[in-house]
Amino acid sequence: MEEKKETVIAGRNPVLEALRSEQELESVYIQQGDRKGSLGKIVAMARQQGVPVKEVTGEKLQALSGISSHQGVAAVLSAGRYATLEDVYARAGEEPLFVVVADEIEDPHNLGAIIRTAEAAGAHGVIIPKRHSAGLTATVAKSAAGAVAWLPVVRVPNLPAAMEQLKERGVWFYCADMDGTHWCSADYSGGVGLVIGSEGRGVSRLVREKCDFVVSMPMLGKVNSLNASVAGGIILYEIARQRMGLAARNR
Repeated sequence: MEEKKETVIAGRNPVLEALRSEQELESVYIQQGDRKGSLGKIVAMARQQGVPVKEVTGEKLQALSGISSHQGVAAVLSAGRYATLEDVYARAGEEPLFVVVADEIEDPHNLGAIIRTAEAAGAHGVIIPKRHSAGLTATVAKSAAGAVAWLPVVRVPNLPAAMEQLKERGVWFYCADMDGTHWCSADYSGGVGLVIGSEGRGVSRLVREKCDFVVSMPMLGKVNSLNASVAGGIILYEIARQRMGLAARNR
């Protein structure tokens, strides 16, 4: 099946206009060693708006944009608009908050699958960091199978700080990692935040320090880990199962 290509704009004026209009951008790519003229302004504006800036070779820019006249800059447009924590609170309404924190999930297929499963399991939002993470690219949107249109995805500059805000709203954070409590024996009643780390590095230290519990799944075969989106999906539906049972008892 053909992969949906990202929407890329190239050239100094097009990228500048996208930044001036505050269009949702996933990242800006600048040719290595070139910050002259308007490129310096593009870098400054991008950083002011929290858009990641990446230095790449001219060959990478040409491959990304499909043109040789890229003028040393290109930008990837978002496939959807990012939400805010207030959007997540509004979606929850009177229900205890249920959020997913995707900590440095760089594989767009994994992030898309997490968003899709989170929406299906009744989560109120997914929170991702601005750096070292896939964003709402076309590949993520495709892997999410339409879920990005329904579920708020919040991109924040600092995950631990966002977690502190959510804790003030009654959220307890459960880190999916090794050497934790059996995932089915944990109590997910009340406000829940499930933290899913990257496959290679797991949950980052500062994010893990903000977690209240660690939950694990037994590895009964020869492999010692699961795909991040698969592990997240299993725990998400245990959370959903407990929340559905609690809702039924409260009727």
